[in-house]
Amino acid sequence: MTIFNAKWHTSLNEISENDWNALLIKNNIPFFKWNWLHKLEQSGSISIENGWQPLHLSIWRNKTLIAIAPLYLKNHSYGEFIFDQIFVKLSRDLGLNYYPKLIGMSPLSPIEGYKFFISKQEDEEYITQFIFKTIDEFAIKHGILSCSFLYVDKNWVKFSKKNNFKPWINQQALWKSSGEKEFSDYLSKFNSNQRRNIKRERNSVLKSGLIVSSITGNHIKQDLIELMYDFYNSHCEKWGPWGSKYLSRKFFQELVNSKQKEEIVLFSAHKGNYEEPIAMSFCITNMEKLWGRYWGAKEDINSLHFEVCYYSPIEWCINQGIKEFDPGAGGGHKKRRGFLATPRISLHKWYDSRMDSLLGEWLPKINDLMIKEINTSNNEAPLKT
Repeated sequence: MTIFNAKWHTSLNEISENDWNALLIKNNIPFFKWNWLHKLEQSGSISIENGWQPLHLSIWRNKTLIAIAPLYLKNHSYGEFIFDQIFVKLSRDLGLNYYPKLIGMSPLSPIEGYKFFISKQEDEEYITQFIFKTIDEFAIKHGILSCSFLYVDKNWVKFSKKNNFKPWINQQALWKSSGEKEFSDYLSKFNSNQRRNIKRERNSVLKSGLIVSSITGNHIKQDLIELMYDFYNSHCEKWGPWGSKYLSRKFFQELVNSKQKEEIVLFSAHKGNYEEPIAMSFCITNMEKLWGRYWGAKEDINSLHFEVCYYSPIEWCINQGIKEFDPGAGGGHKKRRGFLATPRISLHKWYDSRMDSLLGEWLPKINDLMIKEINTSNNEAPLKT
């Protein structure tokens, strides 16, 4: 029988960037790359002090890294965008400590695609089961109540069924291209009333004297990314304790000085010079998909948010031939702009038989209701029938 070595890591500094990224060959989602996760740690955005303890699991065959599981030990539920208050309440009712909990995700971003990243030379199912077993043993040994994997790759769900992980379906908005060649093709998908609304919203921004430019690659200078952080910071502060401000200035500064600068897309609303923006949004792309992450504005201008965060990015996607745009969490107004509700799966396991049994009965019912809610929401979208 082949013997593997499992190692736990409290910092990505303990694993080389080349070894980590070599296992992501089939997955080019920027948010799982070593650089992105490392910058979160090095910038202090993710740390023990703010409730995120990196606890990555690596699997080795002799001295060769063959698999990794990005994991975090947490003492709160912020920055996950999976709202598990019902789990917290149940654990308290049962006299259990819900925290700390073990989770697998790309921190602070509801990004679909989580899985264990395994060398293509290995038996994926066999190694996956070995990792599940290693995690179970660790959790039980250290008195951890639960392990969850958030926003998982849909094709990966099948591996979890043998290990008593229970799926929980949530939803997220997503724009998908249907072959649009220009923005007018996007507009043509809506009913006449909503086409007028979108045109009116875009025109209100133009009438304010603003134009929106997309900035990529070497055009993103340090001063511009500093302004993006200022926009992000001020927007979060408007919401007070609910502002979800997690990222530090250092994260923005270091990201733009890294190789992942090529994956950043900024949308600047300005009056002639994109380096003097009135508002900006921050997106990430792998040239197959665009992810909207953060935005902010100096002035309260009608429909500016829709333009900078939705319409200009969609137009950019159409021009670049990008097929999907995930605008980020929240916002019931997305449906009216062509972002349809899409199911997202997280996987959960509890190491207490009472909690596991109760939630095992509850989740299938909730999942059925969520699918119905998604279908109802999409049927209400103002699209042509």
